[in-house]
Amino acid sequence: MQYKLATSTWDKKEVEAIHKVIDSDIYSMSQCVEQYELEFASHFGSKYSVMTSSGSTANLIMIAALFFRKENKLQRGDEIIVPAVSWSTTYFPLQQYGLKVKFVDIDLETLNYDLTALEGAISNSTKAIMIVNLLGNPNDFNEIKRIIGNRDILVLEDNCESMGAMYDGKQCGTFGLMGTFSSFFSHHIATMEGGMVVTDDEECFHLLLALRAHGWTRNLPKRNKVVEKSNNWFEESFRFVIPGYNVRPLEMSGAIGSEQLKKLPSFIEQRRKNAELFVETFKKDNRFLIQKEIGVSSWFGFSFIIKDSSGLNRSEILQNLDAANIEYRPIVTGDFTKSESLQYFNYEIHEGVKNARYLDDNGFFVGNSHENLTNQIHYLKKILE
Repeated sequence: MQYKLATSTWDKKEVEAIHKVIDSDIYSMSQCVEQYELEFASHFGSKYSVMTSSGSTANLIMIAALFFRKENKLQRGDEIIVPAVSWSTTYFPLQQYGLKVKFVDIDLETLNYDLTALEGAISNSTKAIMIVNLLGNPNDFNEIKRIIGNRDILVLEDNCESMGAMYDGKQCGTFGLMGTFSSFFSHHIATMEGGMVVTDDEECFHLLLALRAHGWTRNLPKRNKVVEKSNNWFEESFRFVIPGYNVRPLEMSGAIGSEQLKKLPSFIEQRRKNAELFVETFKKDNRFLIQKEIGVSSWFGFSFIIKDSSGLNRSEILQNLDAANIEYRPIVTGDFTKSESLQYFNYEIHEGVKNARYLDDNGFFVGNSHENLTNQIHYLKKILE
C-alpha cells in the first residue's frame, strides 16, 4: 500500500490539448490562455481573471496592482494583517513592496485566523487584511466582515490552496478586491505551473494585465483605466508605463486549464467524499485535532495536530509513516514568524502566536485526491493505531 501526497489529474484530454498547441506552433500566451481566463471567471463568478505563471506570481501582481491605482493606492509602510501560517509567497510580495506586516495567530481547529486575535489586531493604521483559506478551508467571512465594520480596509484573498471552496453559496477567492488561485501539480487542478488572479474591479484588471507582461501597454484594451493608448500599434508595442514583470503563462498551460476546469466539479466531489470518510474515521481519535470545516471546504489535504495529552511524539509518528509509504508534509510553512527571512521584513507580531507555534511543533498533513482514497484512509488509521 502507498498513500501519496498527490496524483496526476491528467488523461488523454490534456495530452491532446498540448498537441493542439504544438500543432499551432504558438507557445507563448495567446488564445488558449485567453479562453481559459474567460472560462475561469465564469466558473467562479468573477468579472475578470488574469492567468500567471504560478500562484506565487499571482500573489505578486495582486499586491503590485494596489500600488498603482489612481485612488486609495497603498504606500510603502502601510500596515497589512496576515495569518501566522501560510505559504512563503503569501508574505514575500508584501516585503518586496515595503508594507508593514502584522502577524496574527491562527485557530488550531480551523487553521485560519483566530478571529478574536484578528479583531484585536486591527488598528487605525490597518490598510489591508490578507485572508488565507488554508488547506481548502474557508474563513468565516461573515464574522470578518462584522469585525471590519465600516472601516476602509482592503480585503485580499490568497485562495491558492482552496480552489472550489464555498462560503454562503459564494466561491472562495471572490470575497475580496482580488483573489488568487494556484494550479500547481499537487493542487485541485494542474496546468504544469500556473496561477490566476480574479477581480470584479476593472482598474485592477487592467493593472494586472500590464504588470503580468513587462508593464507595457500592448495587452491593454484601447479604452482602459491605466493609460491613454494611441492608435499607433508600433508605438504601443514597446511602451512601458508601470514597472512590471514577465510572469506570463505558457499557451500549453492555458489549453490544459480549459480541460482541467471541466473536470473540477467531479474532482471536488471526490475530495469531499474522501473528507467525509476521513472525518468519520478520526473525529473520535482523542490523540489528534483534525481541521474543523467552515462553510464547504474543498479539502486540499488532511491535517493532524497532536494533542498535548496524547503522549505521542511527532518524530516517531513520521518515522512510522515513512516506513508505511505514507507521504506527509508540514502544515504549509508552520509558524512563519520563526522564518529566517523575517530579518528583511518590516513587521510586528500581534500578542504572540502560540497556536501557530504549537502547530509548528505538533502538526503534519497527508494528501487528498480526486481519486477514491477509502483504502488509503483505512490504512492510515491502521498505521496511526
